[in-house]
Amino acid sequence: MEINLPDVLAEVTAVFLRYEQALVGNDVAVLDELFWDSPHTLRYGATENLYGYGAICAFRAGRSPQGLARELVHTVITTYGHDFATANTEFRRQGNARSGRQSQTWLRTAQGWRVVAAHVSLLDPPAF
Repeated sequence: MEINLPDVLAEVTAVFLRYEQALVGNDVAVLDELFWDSPHTLRYGATENLYGYGAICAFRAGRSPQGLARELVHTVITTYGHDFATANTEFRRQGNARSGRQSQTWLRTAQGWRVVAAHVSLLDPPAF
């Protein structure tokens, strides 16, 4: 298996950045598009566990558009062959002492690259 083929890495990086732009801009249509439309898709959020594309879409439709801007740090995108990738990043929101982590598993489908599994969690600041 070939890791980080330049053309595949460029594709996944572009779709990851498109996802990030849609996230901070609350572009629900693009966010929905970029998740795999399957009951097998899951998203573990900071406060919710979502099983299936329908649950993920419902969450997005009801989420507040306020306070979504963030700064990404330590983003690592790795591709495995031509059709599978992971994207992991840390993020910080202005005025929030907690930092966050986001993981995405991407799969190339007939419709293009789609998130098949995602995880978001928050960390409390160090206590020292």
